[in-house]
Amino acid sequence: MAATHGEYRGYLRNTVDMEAGQQRFHPVQQSSETTYRPLLFGTLAVMGLLQVASSVAILLHLTGYLQEVDLTTAPHRPIEEVQTEPVLNALRDPRKNRRCKSPKESLPSAHLPIRTHQELSKKGEPKAITIDWDEEHGYRHRIGYMKGKMLVEESGFYYIYAKTCFRYYKYVPEESSQAGTSPVDVSNAQLIQYVYYESIKKNSKATLLMKTGSTMRWNNTSYNMYCAQQGRGIRLEEGDALYVNVSNAWMLDPEGEGTYFGAVKLGP
Repeated sequence: MAATHGEYRGYLRNTVDMEAGQQRFHPVQQSSETTYRPLLFGTLAVMGLLQVASSVAILLHLTGYLQEVDLTTAPHRPIEEVQTEPVLNALRDPRKNRRCKSPKESLPSAHLPIRTHQELSKKGEPKAITIDWDEEHGYRHRIGYMKGKMLVEESGFYYIYAKTCFRYYKYVPEESSQAGTSPVDVSNAQLIQYVYYESIKKNSKATLLMKTGSTMRWNNTSYNMYCAQQGRGIRLEEGDALYVNVSNAWMLDPEGEGTYFGAVKLGP
């Protein structure tokens, strides 16, 4: 009976201790909930703000896209056209959305090949003479021409270019050989190209603009060819003139692909 009473008292003690233990740990649980609850709410608030911001950004992006693509007609057009049209619209420069210039509005320019049938200096004479150009087979726009000279009709900054080709091949007809005519000596041929301009502000006085060339040691018994080409920019006034002189012009290549003269206006 005594043992039973002792066991009962031990049971009561254990029960009281357990309740006391639960009371001791309960305040700790409340402290943990108090610590983590604001952190949880703060995290949820930040995530909510980020989601709202991303939604607004996507909405703005779609709004801008819908301004360029008409969704009511998109299903009826090819997929490639719907995808590429916004890109093309973005790359298109609004300043270029202007009508094409008519010939009257385009810049002055000219390109003239050599005139094949013209009287050149006699063989062996090194004096430079002015080349005559072929208007019929050339091109001129708002640039005049007269007796080998281009005439500036509009002031501005121009690019001038010229090319001359010289060639020589010994050919002595039978009648010339019988008459004892000797061939021309080209063993020391001076082939020089000069580009001049006459300024109306300087009373049309000729001024050398460019010069190039070489002294060729050609062979009288073989085919020989040499080309000189040059170009530069210059400010020209209305009324100025341009022309090309060459030495030993009788050796000029008569083909327009090898000998030509041109000018184009680049700006005011």
